Parts: sequence; structure tokens; C-alpha cells
Amino acid sequence: MKEYDTETLRHVWKCELKILKDVARICDERSLTYFGFGGTGIGAIRHKGFIPWDDDIDIGMPAQDLEQLIKVIREEHADVYDVIDASIDSNYPLATTRIMLKGTQFCEETLAELPLDLGIFLDMYAFDNVADDEVAYRKQAWDAWFWSHIRILISVPRPVILIGGWKGALLRVACASAYGLARLLHLSPQFAYRREREARERYANVKTRRIGYLHDTDRFTQTLAWTDIKPLLYLDFEDMKLPFPQGIDTLLKVTYGDYMQLPPVEKRKNHFPARLDFGPY
Repeated sequence: MKEYDTETLRHVWKCELKILKDVARICDERSLTYFGFGGTGIGAIRHKGFIPWDDDIDIGMPAQDLEQLIKVIREEHADVYDVIDASIDSNYPLATTRIMLKGTQFCEETLAELPLDLGIFLDMYAFDNVADDEVAYRKQAWDAWFWSHIRILISVPRPVILIGGWKGALLRVACASAYGLARLLHLSPQFAYRREREARERYANVKTRRIGYLHDTDRFTQTLAWTDIKPLLYLDFEDMKLPFPQGIDTLLKVTYGDYMQLPPVEKRKNHFPARLDFGPY
């Protein structure tokens, strides 16, 4: 992990908090559900704010609510914010949506070679309705996960892999082989995205007990029952109160184990940028 100097990292945090507060205000005004999770949950509970070496904020939303948020931002706040996801720019290889400060630059090394205009951002995760039936759920999760990762391999032939030794070497060979096979089969990012969306939206019009972000390393760890989410739990995050799923402690333990213990330095991660420009901020 590359490290920021303290002043630069705090400047990044300040910009991200501006985005977060604006997004929170828009969501609150329109009764849209949003919640922190993942590393942002660890930061809130363990540090009452950012993890000291981290440089992003993770916000989850039901997919339909996120679509409404994107529409509002693009129609009413385009003077301040840009939005990117794979439906807006097929060169964007990730399953997340980024709400970015216009006039800034923040592009991590993984994406540095792609033709993308990326700014300082809030990372938004769409949680889709998932099947109540376990067999149908696992099929949905597998399909969404598979095609989202195929899309990454098509777009990023040399992804940054933090695992060392023979396992890391094996993963790099596997990624290169998968990239070559996808090219041989003439798979396009657009085709993979259509298949990914079909899986994600399979139960969009069905009232289900659970919602899930199906693209994590383990496609099943970020599936939440509504009873795990609401009523939302408000925790201190820097100088604001941020909502989290009411079962955030259990969810973090399932994903990270004893998350209250600081990880060793070699396992600490951030999105250190290849390009960073604060622009007017």
C-alpha cells in the first residue's frame, strides 16, 4: 500500500465528506434509503470516522433508490457533480457507481490506463432485490458476479493483485488467460454488462426479504435481510451522524472477523491515485 502524506489525505477526506453530506441531504429530502457499510462501518465504530489510512467512503442503497438519486444529481446538480457507472460509460469496469466532484481528478492505478475522466468520489453500491428461494438466489448471485468479473477482465487485463507468492502469480496468470479467452470469443463489455444487469434485475419488481450487492469477492457476504437493515442505526462519522444497518456489528464480524483489531501494515489497503488534482477544491 502506498501512503499519503497527512495533509493530502485529510484534503481528500474533506472533499469526500462534502459529497457525502450533499448526498445525505438529497436522500433525506426524498426519503431515499442509504447506509454506510464495509470499511466505512469499521471506521465509524473503531475510529468514529475514516480508517486512518483509508481514502474512500462506501455507501449502500437499494438499487431503485440509487437510480432515483443518480437522476436527481444529473438533472439538478450537474454543475457540481459528475456520475459514472457502466450504464453511463461502458469503459468503466466496476459494479459500483461513483458520484464525483466536477473539476477534480482521482484515478487509482488500476484504472489509470482506461479512457475515463474520474474525480474525487463517493463509492455507491446498488443493493438489488434477491430471490427468497435459496437455489434461485445462488443462481442469481453467481450470474451477476460472473458477468461483472468478466467485464473487469475484458477491460483491465492486468488488474492490481495484492496477494503475493505463488497464489498471486497464479491469479495473474488466470486473469491474463481469462482476458485472452474473452477477446478470442469477442466478448464486449457491453454484452457482459447486459448479462450482469439481467441477473441483478431478475427480482426488481418482486418484494423480497433481502437485498444484496452481488459483486464482492465472496458474492454472498453482502446480502442483507431488511430486518438486518431497519431501523437504521446512526453512528458518529467525523462531524456528522451516518446511518448504518442496525446489524452492522454482526455483518462486519461475518466479513472481517475481529475488526476492532488493527490489521498488520501489509494488509492495509487504500485507493492511492495515479492522478490526483483537487481542482477548485
